[in-house]
Amino acid sequence: MKVLITGATGLVGQQIVRLCHQSDIDVNYLTTSKNKISDSSNYTGYYWNPEKGEIDIKCFENIEVIINLVGATVAKRWTSAYKQEIIESRINTANLLLENLRNAKHSVRHIISASAIGIYPDSFQNYYMEDSEERDAGFLGEVVTKWEDAIQQFKTIGINVSVLRIGLVLSNEGGAFPKIAKPIQYGLGAIFGNGKQWQSWIHIQDLARMFIFVMQEELTGVFNAVGPNPVSNKKLTYAIAEKVNKKIVLPNVPRLTLKLFLGEMHTLLFSSQRVCSNRISSSGFEFEYDNIVSALDDLIPEKS
Repeated sequence: MKVLITGATGLVGQQIVRLCHQSDIDVNYLTTSKNKISDSSNYTGYYWNPEKGEIDIKCFENIEVIINLVGATVAKRWTSAYKQEIIESRINTANLLLENLRNAKHSVRHIISASAIGIYPDSFQNYYMEDSEERDAGFLGEVVTKWEDAIQQFKTIGINVSVLRIGLVLSNEGGAFPKIAKPIQYGLGAIFGNGKQWQSWIHIQDLARMFIFVMQEELTGVFNAVGPNPVSNKKLTYAIAEKVNKKIVLPNVPRLTLKLFLGEMHTLLFSSQRVCSNRISSSGFEFEYDNIVSALDDLIPEKS
């Protein structure tokens, strides 16, 4: 079996590639950097330039499944220009794949795409499942809705579609977690706002396993890619502090303060989404890290 991965060199992509190789699944990947192109028996790179509409169509040869992870990070100040880049990096890449598949002879039968729980509105009370019709009215809701709409278009050419709405990814190799944990390790941790906002998280190993599970089980539709036990910002902060043997002594950080420093992007730290993972669990997926304590035990090594 052979898969095509966009975003294969990113944090999540590298984990998925590793699992593919462990299962004897060959990987083609697309990259915008010709310096990152390699050619081995099970890992072959191809160049694309979505801004110019360029793609090496050889990337589709013998491909059965596409795993789509590409998209500009949202963890960067949201200027008007960068907000457009966030949207276009998701929409233009999906459209480029679709149009080239539409006009080519290929064997692709399934696309599995990353998405985000930012599609759900900010709420302290709601418990969001995949069939929720409520949508966030802000920028993140706009991004994710347009992203998913672009991916759903693959159905028009007979390709099955799966969407994984990803929450806060916990990894000590990158992403948000080291930025959250490091101030706490130095005794500078603080709770954001009142700390009651829900953070639906997932350990990176479970996330990568979920993509492989959806592929191997040929599941279709939307799945919430979060662990089964969301936590509040306060609980997460104190759990990390306990793990690194530090106390939270600084006062809570007011929302207005971070809005002044981060602009509109501050909503990433204050949005509350309590998201349910029952659908993927009922399909047979088992989490290795189903609570925040077990996840932190893996991510933060014991000090000797």
